[in-house]
Amino acid sequence: MARFQNKKRKVFVKPVVNKKQQNVDHVTGDKIPKSLEKRRNNLKDFLNVAGPMGVTHFMILSKTESAPYLRVARTPQGPTLAFKIHEYSLAVDIAQSQLRPRSPKDLFKNSPLIVLSGFGTGEPHLKLTTVMFQNIFPAIDINTVKLSSCQRIVLLNYNKDTKLIDFRHFSIRLQPIGVTRRIRKFVQNHQVPDLSSLQDVSDFLTKAGYGSESEADDEAATVSLASDVGRVNKASTKSAVKLQEIGPRISLQLMKIEEGLCTGGVIFSEYGNAGNKKKQAAEEEEEDVEEGNEDEEDEDIKDVEGDEDLEED
Repeated sequence: MARFQNKKRKVFVKPVVNKKQQNVDHVTGDKIPKSLEKRRNNLKDFLNVAGPMGVTHFMILSKTESAPYLRVARTPQGPTLAFKIHEYSLAVDIAQSQLRPRSPKDLFKNSPLIVLSGFGTGEPHLKLTTVMFQNIFPAIDINTVKLSSCQRIVLLNYNKDTKLIDFRHFSIRLQPIGVTRRIRKFVQNHQVPDLSSLQDVSDFLTKAGYGSESEADDEAATVSLASDVGRVNKASTKSAVKLQEIGPRISLQLMKIEEGLCTGGVIFSEYGNAGNKKKQAAEEEEEDVEEGNEDEEDEDIKDVEGDEDLEED
């Protein structure tokens, strides 16, 4: 996600500008072809190639004098949801704030899971927002999905008091319960450990290394695995499920919903029914004009009938 140069906006964590920053495409796992990353391309050009390339949604970032905005549009005919970005942090900022950032090579190979909270208020615009976010990511069949492919999760929480949507992106990590950090690393790394400073191999197995993380097993959620995940987490054994944030982190507010692709009638507006009132006023004006024309036609018909009566007399 590109950084917006807006000094009035605060970020959650201290920004880092000396590293190459990732775009929002790493959330969905899809990469934008370099041939399309040209300034001369417009929305129509992207729409023409969206179908052959299997692109289903556009995520458009823009910035005004007041705030940055994010538009999520469904191709090819909409609708389009416009969000105001209140606060944000880039993925690189999140990684910089962590002691041990986690980014395995296959982390973005598969699409993430998506969890939505607080959207069940029954309001039509929130129902449409829920459907839009759900359709961005492919559906998952719980009967055929492999546990090893579930490595990321996107959380969206709606606060009905502030009307803000908190977007969070986490990696999913499984750790076997009752196994020390030393043993786990030994199994995962496929490397012979250095035992030169130890008197016996039992010292390596019993010594509690730094960051054992066994103390966190009580706080983390535990599950029984249906199949093996990696070399450490085996089926029918309990493992601790832990989430580590990988970013970006965004605080959004839904401002407007349009029927088409960045155009068309306004289905919802945070500022009220101003757009609908204008549309209704225009329709009433057209009706008044049509009624005026009908009255004029009736008067013309009456004049013609009067002239005919005079001629008969």
